[in-house]
Amino acid sequence: MHDPFEIKKAEAKDVPLIFSFIKELAEYEKLSHEVIATEALLKETLFGEKPHAEVIIAYLNQEPVSFALYFHNYSTFLGRPGIYLEDLYVKPEARGQGIGQKILAYLAHLAKERKCGRLEWWVLDWNESAIAFYKRIGAKAMDEWTVYRVTGEALNDLAASWQNPK
Repeated sequence: MHDPFEIKKAEAKDVPLIFSFIKELAEYEKLSHEVIATEALLKETLFGEKPHAEVIIAYLNQEPVSFALYFHNYSTFLGRPGIYLEDLYVKPEARGQGIGQKILAYLAHLAKERKCGRLEWWVLDWNESAIAFYKRIGAKAMDEWTVYRVTGEALNDLAASWQNPK
């Protein structure tokens, strides 16, 4: 019997679909105003000469219902790479069918295959259903860590302060 669920590695031809998932995710997270990515930029950074991340697309009955975008990071304490899951999104109509768990299991398997020491991601603190799900699969919150980010003008200013010692 044919399994109605399937995961495929994304290809350059999937950029419009990936971009639509990104926009849906941003709307769900109430962050649409922060999306400045374009299809052209995604094609360049995901499928160009030096890809910076990987994407998988999940299909249910041959319809795309979910995507995950991830890349390698590195743990100096473990002395091993890890996989950082930047985004995981399941369309509302496909939720509650185990798709998120299957994607995380796929990524965990990929991490083990690539000799990674961990799989990690962030979650918005208001997303209680996601937090409950992550706890059920054994994920631990890293409450003692605070994320810091430099972007936009602050990034420009910091970069401009660099003086290359000659």
